[in-house]
Amino acid sequence: MCRKTFRRTGGATARRARPPARTLCRVNATDRTPADLLTSALAADPGRPLVTFYDDATGERVELSVATFANWVAKTANLLQGDLSAGPGDRVALLLPAHWQTAVWLLACSSVGAVADVAGDPAAADVVVSGPDSLEAARACRGERVALALRPLGGRFPQPPDGFLDYAVEVPGQGDRFAPFAPVDPEEPALIVAGREFSGAEVVERASAQAPSLGLTGPGSRLLSGLPYDTWEGLGAGLFSPLAVGGSVVLCRNLERLDEDRFAKRVESERVTAVRR
Repeated sequence: MCRKTFRRTGGATARRARPPARTLCRVNATDRTPADLLTSALAADPGRPLVTFYDDATGERVELSVATFANWVAKTANLLQGDLSAGPGDRVALLLPAHWQTAVWLLACSSVGAVADVAGDPAAADVVVSGPDSLEAARACRGERVALALRPLGGRFPQPPDGFLDYAVEVPGQGDRFAPFAPVDPEEPALIVAGREFSGAEVVERASAQAPSLGLTGPGSRLLSGLPYDTWEGLGAGLFSPLAVGGSVVLCRNLERLDEDRFAKRVESERVTAVRR
């Protein structure tokens, strides 16, 4: 995976010059897991933006199309299933902030059938995935440990943390296509957040049902979210509901650093149709 898989845009003028999407992404009635939603989005319009990420502490901006995002998910799912030996029912503690790479891990877990335990107890997990600020807590995991530097462009740690695989080192060599070793049951647990467990089917149903209340009216909707990922509200607004309706998300970390003028400019330049912060 090389850096050119990321697409940076050249400002508001360049964004307005983009050609319209070839097709509208719509939820397939047979989609039963979050991974199914991504598969349908990929089939409908792989080139449209899906996740645009800002970190207002570093100035980072990354935009991932459906195809680029799905490629990261496939590689991460292959890492999870192959190198980390995770399968259906295994618990993956995600000690990560609202970030585009966290979104990738959530969909990778769904692809494998593992349970994504957001901010979960590492000691109770089969695999822990940690950002740079939670490495000490992550050491409580007796299984596999993966560390994410969360640096711009998916960069690696300058010095790999002892006892952890560096995600940025391990994932590029993984396969671009993913097939689970075992079928993923949509009725089995898929997500734990804020102490509540959801099956894959429940995630899809809840994300679809809550989309209108978030201002997501269907394909083309674009939601800006500054919410953390440690609640259902944050996960729904910041990933699952936009994906469920064929929309996209502008995911903002450290959004509180923006003043109102710069926030308004972002809403305009990103063609945001709904906001949650």
